[in-house]
Amino acid sequence: MSVGVRPKSPTERLLAAQSILVFAFLYAPILVLAAFSFNENDNVGIWTRPSLRWYGEMFQNDAVMGALRNSLIVAAISTVVSTVLGTATAMALERFRFRGQRAFDGLTYLPVIIPDVTMAVMMLLFFAAAFRMINGLGLLHLQFGLGTISLSHIAFSISFVAIVVRARLGQLDPSLEEAASDLYAGRWMAFRKVTLPLIAPAVVGGALLALTVSLDDVVVTSFVAGPGSTTLPVYVFGLVRRGVTPLINAVSVLMLGASMILVLFSLVFQRGREGRSDAGGA
Repeated sequence: MSVGVRPKSPTERLLAAQSILVFAFLYAPILVLAAFSFNENDNVGIWTRPSLRWYGEMFQNDAVMGALRNSLIVAAISTVVSTVLGTATAMALERFRFRGQRAFDGLTYLPVIIPDVTMAVMMLLFFAAAFRMINGLGLLHLQFGLGTISLSHIAFSISFVAIVVRARLGQLDPSLEEAASDLYAGRWMAFRKVTLPLIAPAVVGGALLALTVSLDDVVVTSFVAGPGSTTLPVYVFGLVRRGVTPLINAVSVLMLGASMILVLFSLVFQRGREGRSDAGGA
C-alpha cells in the first residue's frame, strides 16, 4: 500500500513563499550586480552587450590596484596577529582562573557588540592623543596610515577569533591535556601536541573570519586612514559617492569572489579535519 504525499497546508505554502521572497530579496541584487559587471555600456543601468571591458580597466587602474594592495597588507597583518592573540585570549579565559577574569571576559565581547562608528571614534581619539604625546617628544613622527589601520583591525578582530576558538575549547575534554601532563609533557608541549590539533579548525575558522572582517571594513578604516592608505572597501565607497559605473560592479564582484573562496576554504578544511578525526577514532 503506497502512502501518498500529504498536501501542504495554506500556512506551509505561505511560509515557503515567504522564504523564496526573502532569499530573492537578499541575493537578487548580488546576481544583478554580477551580471552588469560584464556590461560594455558606460551606464550601469543600461545593458548593451557582454564584455570584459571593466575587468580589464579594473586591473589597469592604479588607484584600484593600490587600494587592493593596501587591503591585502592590512588584512594579512591583522589576521596573523589577531589569530595569535585571540587564541591566547581564548586559552586564558577557558583554561585559567585569575583576578579580574569576568571583567576581561566582558571586554573581549565589547568590540563585537558596540557599533562600528563608536569603535572608529575611540580608535581615532586614541591614536590622535598617542601621536600628539609621542610626536611632542621629538623622537618620532607618527601619522595615520596603514599602521593605524592594522592596529584598529587587530583590536576588533581579536574578539572574533577568541569567541570562535573559545567555543571549541569548551567542547574539549580537559582530561586529554591532563593525560599529556601525566606523561611528563609540559604545558607548551601539551598545547602543541594535543590542544592545538584539536582546536585547529576553530583557529582557521577564526582566522578566516578575521580576514573577511578586515577586508570588508569601511567605517573604522575611514576614520583612521591617512594619505596613501586607502583600502579597497573605502575606495568602493568613494566611487559610490562620485557616481556609479560598471567599474564598481567589477570591483564588488572581485571582493565577493574573494569572500566566497575564503568561506569555501574554511568549510573544506573543517570537513577534512572532521573526516580525519572520525577515521582516527574508528
